[in-house]
Amino acid sequence: MTNLIQPEPRQRAALAGHERLDQAFADATPEIPGLRALIRESWLRSARFKANPDNAAAPLAFDWDELEDYRRRHPLAAIMPVINKLLVQPSHDSGLLVAVGDEVGRLLWVDGDPALQRRAEGMMFVAGANWSEASVGTSAPGTALALGRGIQISGAEHYQRAVHPWSCTAVPFHDPDSGAVLGVVDITGTATAVAPHTLSLVEATVAAAQAQLRVERLQHAAELARKPVRRRSPAAAAGQGRGATGGSLYRNSLQLLGRDQALLSLGGKTVALSARHSEILALLGMHPDGLTAEELSSLLYPGEGSTMTLRAEMVRLRKVIQQLSPEAVPGSRPYRLPVDIVADTGQVLSCLQRGAHRIALEIYRGAVLPRSEAPGVVDLRNKVSSLLREAVLTDGSAESLLKFAALPEAADDVGIRRAALRLLPPRSPKRAAVVADLERLEAELRA
Repeated sequence: MTNLIQPEPRQRAALAGHERLDQAFADATPEIPGLRALIRESWLRSARFKANPDNAAAPLAFDWDELEDYRRRHPLAAIMPVINKLLVQPSHDSGLLVAVGDEVGRLLWVDGDPALQRRAEGMMFVAGANWSEASVGTSAPGTALALGRGIQISGAEHYQRAVHPWSCTAVPFHDPDSGAVLGVVDITGTATAVAPHTLSLVEATVAAAQAQLRVERLQHAAELARKPVRRRSPAAAAGQGRGATGGSLYRNSLQLLGRDQALLSLGGKTVALSARHSEILALLGMHPDGLTAEELSSLLYPGEGSTMTLRAEMVRLRKVIQQLSPEAVPGSRPYRLPVDIVADTGQVLSCLQRGAHRIALEIYRGAVLPRSEAPGVVDLRNKVSSLLREAVLTDGSAESLLKFAALPEAADDVGIRRAALRLLPPRSPKRAAVVADLERLEAELRA
C-alpha cells in the first residue's frame, strides 16, 4: 500500500537506523542520531529477543477454535461493546483498523475498514497473531505493553521492515480493581493513526471501557449477593479445567511459572503469596477433589512432614485469602479450593494436551516455583518442563526451539540446540550463536 508518512526527521532517522541496524546493535548502546530514545530502547529489546526485522509477517499464536475459546473466556470480552461503539464503528470508513490484544500482545479482535483489513492480512495483523515485542519487535501493541503506557509508532520506527508503510497508536488496558494489565487497545492505519488526537481518543476509550467493566462487576457482585451461593460439583469443575467459565468479568488466577512467590488474583484483587503459601495453592490446584492433611503434608514437606505445621500454615493462608475473597477460603477435611482458579501451569498442560505447543510456550515464563523443594511441586515442575520440551522437540519450529533454548532451565540443553540447528536455514544469522553454544557445551562436557 502507499506510504502516506512524509520523510520528516523522525522517519529519516529511523530509515538510516535500519540501514545499519546490524552494525548499530553490535554495540550494546547504539547511537542513532534523531531516533527517539524509546524507539532505540525498543529496538534493543527486539534485538535481544532475536526478533527478525526481515520477517514478512507476524506468527499465529492460535488456531481458530483455540482463539474462539480463549477470547470468549477473556475478561476483555465484557468491554468489546464499548470498544465497538467508540472505535470500531467509526473506523469502518476512515481507513483505520481497531485491534484488541491480550496482556502478552496476542491479538484477539481486529476490525475496521474492510479494504485495510485485507491489506493488513499480508503482514498477519489479524486476530490470533502475536504482536509482542518478542515476536515482531517494535510495534504499538507490543511496545505499549512493554512500557505500560500509551505509545505511537510511525512508519520506519517499526522494527519489522514489512510494517514500515503502517503507523499505530496503542494504550494498555488495566484492570480497574487490581491495576494488572489485561490487554491492549490499538488503532492501526497510515498517517491518520498517529494524528495528535488519536492517542487521546484511544486513552479516552480505554478509560470508558475500564469504567464500564467496573460497573458490570459491581452489578454482578450485587446480583450474587441476592442469590444463594451454588458450588459446582467436583466432576463439573474437573471437566471444565477448574476455571474455564465463560463470560467471567474476573479471572481468578494463580501465576506460578518463573516465580518464587506466586501471584494470586481473586475477584479482581491481586496479592503476592509467601513461598509456602504458593506451594500449598499450587498443590491444591492440582487436586480439585481435595487432599487430607496427611496427603498435603507429604506433598509439601521433604522428608517427614508435620500436619501440625501444615495446619498453622493453613490458618495463615486462610487469613490472606479472606481479605481477597471470603468465598475462596479453602475448606478442610479435605483441604480443597471452593472456587475455580486458573493456574498458568494448568493452561500450559491443557495447551500441550491439545497439541498447541506454540501457545503453551508463549504462556510458559519459566520453571514452576523454581526454588521450591516441596516434593509435589518438584514433580509438577518436572512434568510441565519435560512435556513442553518433548512437544517442542517433536513438533516445534526453529523459532520455538530457540525460544525454549533461551529459558534458564535449557541453558545446557544440547538436544534442543542440535534440533534448532537442523531446522535453521543454511544462511540464517542465528546459526552462529547456536553453533557457539554447542561448542561451549561440548567443551564443558569434555572438561
